[in-house]
Amino acid sequence: MIPTPPLRVRNRLAEIILAALEHAEARRELAALGAPEAAAPAWLDDDERAHARLVRERAGRASAALAARPPAAPIHSRGDVLDAAAMLFDVHFYFEVHELLEPSWRDAHGSDREALQGLIQVAVGYQYLANANFAGARALLGEGRDRIRGRTLDGLDLEPFGMAVGHSLEGLFHFDWRTVPAFPRGANARKEIS
Repeated sequence: MIPTPPLRVRNRLAEIILAALEHAEARRELAALGAPEAAAPAWLDDDERAHARLVRERAGRASAALAARPPAAPIHSRGDVLDAAAMLFDVHFYFEVHELLEPSWRDAHGSDREALQGLIQVAVGYQYLANANFAGARALLGEGRDRIRGRTLDGLDLEPFGMAVGHSLEGLFHFDWRTVPAFPRGANARKEIS
């Protein structure tokens, strides 16, 4: 599990990863950042250079995950957003899932808004767990599970995912990352786990 770097570095890298979902130039930048011999990116401040290895690891993993996705695949619909979120979630890029889903959540209403908020909370809960914030992980995984309980979103039944998230709450202090459930997908979506 690769933790997230500090705020400014995390946000900058997330911008590149999310842009790489749709844009070939961002995908090339991400690949360069993740190359084994990559130097620290110029956008790191002097006090952030200690995080260059973490940036390289996260960029490399994101670049590898995106290799299975068509280049410059535009995201036009919420279904496209959910498909991209599933790919990111299943390679443990939970912070980026949060960032990707947030605009859809802001635009949604009613049950859809609750379901999206639940998915975001689950993603952030797993990110907290990756960063060893057990109290935050427990709170957000529980709240997210409760928000998606009994809900559907764009035809996706979220109940099985919510139940599986509930199982994560049982073993937070000795967590096995292989037990993280796959993000909900439509019947025709590809499952891309690495």
